[in-house]
Amino acid sequence: MEDLENRTEVVLLACGSFNPITNMHLRLFELAKDYMNETGEYNVTKGIISPVGDAYKKKGLINAHHRIMMAQLATQNSQWVEVDTWESLQKEWIETAKVLGYHQQKLEARNSDNSTRASVSPVLPGGKRKRTDDCPDFSEKRPPTPQKKGPPQLKLLCGADFLESFGVPNLWKPEDISTIVAKYGLVCVTRNGNNAEKFIYESDVLWKHKNNIHLVNEWITNDISSTKIRRALRRGQSIRYLVPEAVRQYIEKHNLYSSESEDRNAGSILAPLLKARQ
Repeated sequence: MEDLENRTEVVLLACGSFNPITNMHLRLFELAKDYMNETGEYNVTKGIISPVGDAYKKKGLINAHHRIMMAQLATQNSQWVEVDTWESLQKEWIETAKVLGYHQQKLEARNSDNSTRASVSPVLPGGKRKRTDDCPDFSEKRPPTPQKKGPPQLKLLCGADFLESFGVPNLWKPEDISTIVAKYGLVCVTRNGNNAEKFIYESDVLWKHKNNIHLVNEWITNDISSTKIRRALRRGQSIRYLVPEAVRQYIEKHNLYSSESEDRNAGSILAPLLKARQ
């Protein structure tokens, strides 16, 4: 295998309701990681799940506290996927482009901190820093200083239905779509019945940045969705093996999904659509 140090480091960010999180959500990360690593150009080092806040006002969206807890239970045994609560805890709905910007700043700050620590001179006993002019000059024998690596590339991980939502009138600002695909890029896992290539072809902005959109074929098909999970729960049917077991137990313990919960936010206008009217 090629040296991972020479590859472009990538962090995958998934935004969405996660209402509830399912095994399919987790599979998206694994499929995307395999695809990106197998290109020989990338090294996926981290995955981030960012559940949307309650202010999104989607019908049937239960409280963010429960969705965060379920996501954390789902990822508790993962070595590389974690949950970030920043978006969930905001009082107002945050556009996905701004969520990406927040995480990009975090990656840049961490990269800057790591570079600063690496450049500090060694500390001698007693707390004094070693003076470089006291050392013999071995510059001719030293290997060249490795070039400073920049922060990882942040890419938005999604399914084909998310990609196609770019075509819903007033759901997305055109400038946000441009920012997402041009500045960050997409890793999109396609499902049965989706024609992502056709959708990209028919969109001028997506076509312009098509080289920054990675389409991942899901050869082992999986049609699990949060909507179907909630429907099964309303009907008293089993969801065992469709969600992580710890998530299933949490849902059962707190009796989270019912006909009443599905009516939550009924009559409310979805936050991005409301914003478009203002």
